[in-house]
Amino acid sequence: MPITYLWRCEFSDAALNQLHAEAFAHDVLEIGWWAQVNRHSLGWVCALDGSELIGFVNVAWDGGVHAFLLDTVVAQSARRRGIAAQMVAMAVRETKKGGCEWLHVDFDDHLKHFYFDKCGFKPTKAGLIKL
Repeated sequence: MPITYLWRCEFSDAALNQLHAEAFAHDVLEIGWWAQVNRHSLGWVCALDGSELIGFVNVAWDGGVHAFLLDTVVAQSARRRGIAAQMVAMAVRETKKGGCEWLHVDFDDHLKHFYFDKCGFKPTKAGLIKL
């Protein structure tokens, strides 16, 4: 069965908490993702294998022209199939349709090839304060 990619689709907090824990190697938390993305995000992309959530990316925004790509996750069993790149591509298209002019992303060094070469992001100078 082909993977389905949906913009602003419904998902359960339990499914995303499980996926997030697997992807970022932490305990399963009880985050209220559904309320959070509906309150703060322009949108999000879900990758579904049948009815199973196997991928997710969030597009938070400032309410204006800047959006921020967050929490790109793919289930370990579904990696290396281009799912993350497809989700990011949909996020880029939908963010542009939403009137944004800029889509920002930050990432760990080992993901540089993915975001720059596969997804088309360009390096910029930026600042960060660890809180």
